[in-house]
Amino acid sequence: MNDPKTTWKPELYNEKHAFVYQYGEDLIQLLDPKKDQRILDLGCGSGQLTSKINEFAKETIGIDKSAEMIADAKSKFPDIKFEIADASNFGFSEKFDAIFSNATLHWVKDYKNAIRCMYENLNPNGKIVLEFGGKGNVQTIVHALRDSLNKRGYVKQSNLDLWYFPSIGEYTTALESAGFRVLFAQHYDRPTELADEHSGIKDWLSMFAESFFTGVAENHIEEIKNEVQENTKKQCLINQKWFADYKRIRIVARKESGSDGDI
Repeated sequence: MNDPKTTWKPELYNEKHAFVYQYGEDLIQLLDPKKDQRILDLGCGSGQLTSKINEFAKETIGIDKSAEMIADAKSKFPDIKFEIADASNFGFSEKFDAIFSNATLHWVKDYKNAIRCMYENLNPNGKIVLEFGGKGNVQTIVHALRDSLNKRGYVKQSNLDLWYFPSIGEYTTALESAGFRVLFAQHYDRPTELADEHSGIKDWLSMFAESFFTGVAENHIEEIKNEVQENTKKQCLINQKWFADYKRIRIVARKESGSDGDI
């Protein structure tokens, strides 16, 4: 249960969780892509943001660990290069001027190697623009899920360590140790409206937390999802709309020319 494989569902992702890339659009303003730049979209998903970046850059490449998402991205944007790759173990012969990553790095528990890969694949003075889940992200939903699993005897599932939600100090310190200069860092609340007013939390669990249900009896799965939705009503149902209690970290950092990291 310590290293589960998440199976992504592009259709559900695009139909009910488009907020993932829609919220990432203003992150492109921080990236400020230029016509002479080669840019990597790290954790590109279905490629929507990769395509937008590519409108301004010389070349944009998208990578993602999910074969399903890469296949979907290639079908949508055939003129852009997409590759299956692991965020904590990737390399390109030609380096990038910038690396962009939206809603990905909280899935990467081997964060030190992810940072190392970003550093090694950047040109001197290249920058990274990142946003991902920070400390306390989806705490209300996940606590309710763990409680529902635990009380039915699914102790191993309730203890699943699926994500990495660091404090801003923890992550910026790791970046500085690798040789990055942190230019901007923010940890903020971003309550995120879910698409379906009837099954918002249940849909969120189906999209992002299916690994918690590995080995759970079929008749308990829907029961647990219903219970989690009911038990989070007080915090997550606002004016008859469901919200996930997101807390995000947003960072801009630069690879210092001539610096040597120790990560």
